[in-house]
Order: sequence, then structure tokens, then C-alpha cells
Amino acid sequence: MFTGEYRHTVDDKGRVAVPVRFRAELGVGALVTKWIDGCLAIFPRPAWDELAARVARLPVTDAGARVFQRFIFGTAFEVVLDRQGRLVVPAALRSFAGLDGEAVVVGSRDHLELWEPTRWESYSAQMDSPEVLAQHLQGLGI
Repeated sequence: MFTGEYRHTVDDKGRVAVPVRFRAELGVGALVTKWIDGCLAIFPRPAWDELAARVARLPVTDAGARVFQRFIFGTAFEVVLDRQGRLVVPAALRSFAGLDGEAVVVGSRDHLELWEPTRWESYSAQMDSPEVLAQHLQGLGI
């Protein structure tokens, strides 16, 4: 399970270090893609395959399902960790997420998220509001 928040640099070649505790899970293969809320997601291969299976069950006649499928799969790239535990984030994805110089790596259960630091701080501050958090949790059964 991916948990925690870590800050890492994005070097001039677009490489980002993966926190040491997550490298083994991503060593079996990983994909990076655009993700909801303006960040990027890094999925280990097993979680990616599970997501793909869930999306495959959505009706092709549903416009929202088609948009989600194109958004996620049309922008995905397979990535591999180098010997230093870094992966290269393609330029188009770095541009989408605003990653330039630094990234916040956030654990999100079955995947990691890469956030531009200012964007993450703003989003995180909203989550810290008890009223906003309670509103988001309504109806989830938690």
C-alpha cells in the first residue's frame, strides 16, 4: 500500500526519484499517466491491470466512461526505474502537471501521485478543512 508524502526534485532530464520504500513494488513494471485533480499517477503493473479490467467493464455507450478511458489510457507511458530508483516522466506529462524542479510524491493506496508543490499545498489545505472533508465523505459509507 502506498502511503505518505515525500518531496523530490525533478531533474533537467525529467527524472524523479521514487521513495525507497516503494521501489520494489514498481520494479515489476509501472505506468505513469494523467490523473484526476491535475496531478499524475504512477501505477504498479498489477494495480494498472486491475484498473484496466474495471474500465473494460464500463459500458462503451457511456460518454463519461469513454472520456475517462481516453484520458487515462491515451496519456499513459510505461516507465522503468533506473539503478538510482528514478523514473523518467515524459515531457507532456510534466507539462500537464506543472512539474518543474520539484515534485511532491503522495501515496494513494494502490498508486502514487506526483503533484506540483504549490498545487498540492492548495489541494491539501482544502482537505484539511473539517467541513470540506466531511462533505466529501458523505455517502461513501465510511
